[in-house]
Amino acid sequence: MGVNNAIPYAHAIAVDPADIDFMGHVNNASYLNWVQDAVIAHWRSLAPVEAVAAHLWVALKHEITYRRPTFLGDEVIATVLLEKFHGARASYETVIHRGEEVLAEIKSSWCCIDAETLRPARLARDVIARFFPEP
Repeated sequence: MGVNNAIPYAHAIAVDPADIDFMGHVNNASYLNWVQDAVIAHWRSLAPVEAVAAHLWVALKHEITYRRPTFLGDEVIATVLLEKFHGARASYETVIHRGEEVLAEIKSSWCCIDAETLRPARLARDVIARFFPEP
């Protein structure tokens, strides 16, 4: 199931002093934590409580394009867009920005797993439909 009518999700990011590297800007590894937090927050914001309790998400792949450095004190937002579901997999695009400035763009793929068995799990159509409302 896919894309065009997906609901974007805005996730505020707090730049922590621990995110800052020896060059005085956010270390590249912090972006991975931010993307994970944003995608999981997106899932929790739209999925029913029962689905959130029954499923976990694990990252399979992240492709990050860094555009501009991020600094302590910046007001940063991650805008998450679920591109598609296919079986137990989901593809996301996340754009991290400071105002109108794009700081990083991340394409990522995730696998939905059953919280009990830790095996890949397909989501019910009604759960997926919450992420792609009718136009």
